[in-house]
Amino acid sequence: MTDELPIVAPKLRELRRRTGLTLEAAAARARISPAHLSRMETGRRQPSLPMLLGLARTYGTTVSELLGETPPAADPVVRAAGQRAREADGWTYWQAGGSARGMQALRVRVPYGGSQGDLVRVHPGEELLYVLKGPLRLHLGDAEHLLEEGDSAHFDSLTPHRIAAAAPGGTELLFVHTLLQSTAAGLCLGGDRRGD
Repeated sequence: MTDELPIVAPKLRELRRRTGLTLEAAAARARISPAHLSRMETGRRQPSLPMLLGLARTYGTTVSELLGETPPAADPVVRAAGQRAREADGWTYWQAGGSARGMQALRVRVPYGGSQGDLVRVHPGEELLYVLKGPLRLHLGDAEHLLEEGDSAHFDSLTPHRIAAAAPGGTELLFVHTLLQSTAAGLCLGGDRRGD
């Protein structure tokens, strides 16, 4: 297997840097030592299949990409008829863009009230919020903004932020982010109230 995986080392280094993680942070997420990850990134050690699976999850990619396989071209069109809603804690999500890309998009319905509006997020990447329906309250750093239908916000997601519907009818928004290692559930619903 060692001879078959020469591409893994530079790919691991590239993915870690692309996601903005330090060696220590990536190793902690993958539950390995920084020294072990460093050896894999420099080609001195080849990862096992379970290790590849864990690293793929850490970087929000697939084992195929880690191995340098070229995926088939993605369909650039996401049809409304093919979208499946996912729901958690009253929030509803629909995929609004292609998967496995540097920019990911979701259509999100945010209900009024509930604990999700209390979750403060801090993570690498950028976010763009575009309000489709109903007012949205955005807490960004120490500032609070009320966004109405048609308003948008584009910000560095290392700034502590949280969102909540600002009226009993709830809010619907287009949410675009560049954080590859997070699933919709992990980015929008997981974590704790201190941040990611």
